This record gives sequence, C-alpha cells and structure tokens, in this order.
Amino acid sequence: MITLSGPVIGFDFGTTRIGIAAGQAITGTASPLPPISARDGIPDWQVIETLIAEWQPAAIVVGIPLNMDGSISDMSRRARKFANRLKERCQRPCYLIDERLTTREAKQISLSRGGSSNFKENSVDGIAAQLILESWFESDQLISSETRLEDLYGIGRN
Repeated sequence: MITLSGPVIGFDFGTTRIGIAAGQAITGTASPLPPISARDGIPDWQVIETLIAEWQPAAIVVGIPLNMDGSISDMSRRARKFANRLKERCQRPCYLIDERLTTREAKQISLSRGGSSNFKENSVDGIAAQLILESWFESDQLISSETRLEDLYGIGRN
C-alpha cells in the first residue's frame, strides 16, 4: 500500500479528453474531477498547471493503457510521454500504473448510477482516473514515469 502525505492527482490520458481525479493515500480513496480537453493528446497546459497549483499534490499518477496481453501500445507510449511532461512541467514525482479495463469499469459504474450510454456527452474519464488512482493506492509499486515501458513489460518490445 502506498503511503504519502498530501493529495495525489491521477490522470487517465486520452487523445481528446484527459480524465482527472484527486485523492489521499491515507484513506486510499479518490474523487473524479472534471476532465480537460486535449487535441491529439495535447492538453491546455495552463489548465493543468492551475490544477496542480490549487491541489499542491505530493505526487502525480498516470495510467498506462497496455494491450490486454500486456504488450505496449502506441497509447501506452503516449501516456508515458504525457507523464514525463507532467513531471517536468509541474516539478512533482510522477508515477505510472497499468490501467487496463478502467474505462470499461468506469462505463459500468456510470450506467449503474443511471448515467447515459452516450459516453461522448456523459464523460466517464474522471471515474476512470479515480479507479486508476485508487488502484495505485492499493499497489505497492512506485514506478517512476521515467522508467522505460520496455524495461517493465517483457511483451511488445520493438
């Protein structure tokens, strides 16, 4: 179990929207925040920097969307690149975690709460970020965003 003092911000990287959640390691819980728009995976960095200034997180967590067989995808690499840019811009420790199936689970959670199945309008990105962050709190691994994915995952090396 991860132990840090202070808030932690989690991100669910996407090319058109990026989900965000804030949580506390001490309770192991997180809450979704409104997602931010992205253009081909590039966010409005000012919005993120304002969020970081407001929350003053002890750490940042970014989900890595591996393929179902554990191999590295193009999106995995893009999410890691996003994590490293966050670390550089925000000057906070940034960690990675496998986030397979979080969007699927987030959709199920939203539907069970009576949400619309039009996920373009009914964003589940914040719920996915919440699941990523809570999964990281339960983990015992601190994988720095600078770690090469090929060094972490034996499948999918190019």
